[in-house]
Amino acid sequence: MLKRYKLSFEICGLLLFLIVMIPNFIWFAIPAPNDILRTKSITETVDTVASVCQILMIVAICIFRNRESKKLCITPHIIMVAICYLLYVASWIAYYNGMANVIVILGLTIPPCLAFLFFAIDRKNGIALIPISIFTICHLVYGVVNFI
Repeated sequence: MLKRYKLSFEICGLLLFLIVMIPNFIWFAIPAPNDILRTKSITETVDTVASVCQILMIVAICIFRNRESKKLCITPHIIMVAICYLLYVASWIAYYNGMANVIVILGLTIPPCLAFLFFAIDRKNGIALIPISIFTICHLVYGVVNFI
């Protein structure tokens, strides 16, 4: 399996990560009204696993390149990345407008994970699928247990 990959910097993977993180950077600097996300987490072990997998996910997306992957272009998977990102941004906008219901929390939780998943699928990056899947499960558990 590893023979299909080469160590090669994937700038688009890093850009995706940074773009997804923009709303988080804003949230760190400017608290939202009714900011339930700043409460103490009751899923600390899950959060730790999620953090480790998030780092592994970004490393895998950014440095492992499948030799069979083509040049990045608009494909159905890349369109899904964009749609997931737009849903994520829409959820942040709703959250900053005082909404913190199930739909908004799930919108802050699931779409960014799916954006990374679709990106990895498009790039044929099977190595990244493992940490993305674990991160997605942990992120969902965190969101549901702590806020729903």
